[in-house]
Amino acid sequence: MAVDDYRQNHWPNLEKAIDLLLIQKPTDHISISYAQIYSYVYKCVCQQHSELLYKDLTQKIITHLNQVSSRLEASPPEDFIENFNLALSQYTASLQCIVPVFMYMNKFYIEAKLNRDLGEELMKWFADYVAEKHVKTLMPLLTRAHSMPFEVQPSTMANVVKGLYSLRPEWAQLAPALFSGFIPQIHPPAEVSQLPHYAAHDQKLQLELSMNGFPRGDQSRKRSSEDS
Repeated sequence: MAVDDYRQNHWPNLEKAIDLLLIQKPTDHISISYAQIYSYVYKCVCQQHSELLYKDLTQKIITHLNQVSSRLEASPPEDFIENFNLALSQYTASLQCIVPVFMYMNKFYIEAKLNRDLGEELMKWFADYVAEKHVKTLMPLLTRAHSMPFEVQPSTMANVVKGLYSLRPEWAQLAPALFSGFIPQIHPPAEVSQLPHYAAHDQKLQLELSMNGFPRGDQSRKRSSEDS
């Protein structure tokens, strides 16, 4: 396969498929022939175009991530956590399709010659080009939301905090109290001297829950058991 053939036929078809995969939502079902995409990748690698293919894929993904970052930059504060969660979820869902179809390039070029892994590279790019640019904006918003139960959906909070930790574990040090609520063993083991502090924190959380309409257990059952 000549470079012209790659440029005119194979890469344009791959690029269209990548575009569709990157913009799909986690619940979407798109009509793509994964076997056809894999076939294009296989032919490119066999015809010694691995380096060119990897370069084009890199440029494509990074361009997309820069666009994602720009959209987040324009997001209002009240929607920022939700929009970041959508961007992260959408991207990770797309990788579940992109990584397998580029498996042949990953095995015989990225792993064999670059000593890297495509899946890890793709997540690193999200950290570099999206998360790192917005983590200083995101942390105060997450900390505030964490102190006000149900201001943000618990599943959204968990996904964002765990996602940030998986991208860069050191980010947990920016807000240890926040991350410890979702990631085990962020804090050192509890000390006996700190038990009153933990009890006070628990009472505060229970009070916040009751103020948001969540009862503190079945009081009638408790009274009934006491009477008996």
